[in-house]
Amino acid sequence: MKFHYKPILMTAVTAAMAITACAAPAPQAANYPSKNLTILAPANPGGGWDQTSRLMQKTLSEEKIVSVPVEVVNKGGAAGTIGLAEFVTKNKGDTHTIMTMGGVMVGGIHLNKSPVNLKETVPLARLTGEYSVIAVPANSKFTTLKELMDAYKADPKSVVWGGGSAGGTDHVLIGLLSKAVGVSGDKINYVGYAGGGEAIAAVIGGQVTAGVSGFTEWSEQVKAGKMRFLAISSEKKLPGDSTPTIKEAGYDVTISNWRGVVAAPGTDAATQKAMIDMLSKMRESKSWKEALVKNNWDDLFLTGEAYGKFIESEDKVFKDVLTTIGVLK
Repeated sequence: MKFHYKPILMTAVTAAMAITACAAPAPQAANYPSKNLTILAPANPGGGWDQTSRLMQKTLSEEKIVSVPVEVVNKGGAAGTIGLAEFVTKNKGDTHTIMTMGGVMVGGIHLNKSPVNLKETVPLARLTGEYSVIAVPANSKFTTLKELMDAYKADPKSVVWGGGSAGGTDHVLIGLLSKAVGVSGDKINYVGYAGGGEAIAAVIGGQVTAGVSGFTEWSEQVKAGKMRFLAISSEKKLPGDSTPTIKEAGYDVTISNWRGVVAAPGTDAATQKAMIDMLSKMRESKSWKEALVKNNWDDLFLTGEAYGKFIESEDKVFKDVLTTIGVLK
């Protein structure tokens, strides 16, 4: 099965829009932010949205991009849709609360039949992208991805997969690998976790056979000798890391998990531009750039209308893929 899901690729029109959005001077709306800024991370502590939110908090404060306190609030569950529902309803018109989100939420909206969706939010910026890894406990009998997939193909129900919330990129990756070895979607034994910490505990404790997450999220567990990476979903190995790619194991599958930020419903155009200006300064800061290198995150900065159109295109991609692998009926 050949599937190349690469959100980092943009059409010429989208790229042009992104350049325009970044190049235009952003007017300041009433000295934004004029009071405490809250970043809603719609997941439990320990995962990618939480890490992104706390990096934003650190950068905005330490680089003195804002002069007000910045707080991170976690609201996990259902692939971020619980946090999204609260954001859309309780924070409507609140221009001092923004929310991190990404591909996981796009898929989760469909799978959880969420009554609210991202069209109700105001797009600010796509920030980063990260490749996924397939990991097993350090004492696992599986030492290669092929060994794991051979066992999975022989007896699908004997392999329990763990990862982020159902319908997200982790789940989609397992679906694509299942299709690659001829295992139907209804035989996937997948356990979704609301936060990265829970998934880590499940893999290390042997509650699941193998887990899927972002490379950086679980790298420390490998260094500590608690996990072993079998493969990564990139086109080629990451610089300075020996983890083989999924393609090297014989499965033509690549996928990248992107993360971004949106504003609450009711945010006016002037404030949206001021928010984008704030995020643009964050992206250009030294500490942000250093963090991207340290975490092996790709810089996928895209703002405003162009970002909104990207979310729309991702919505179609996730719906099509989840339907194809039998996860979405």
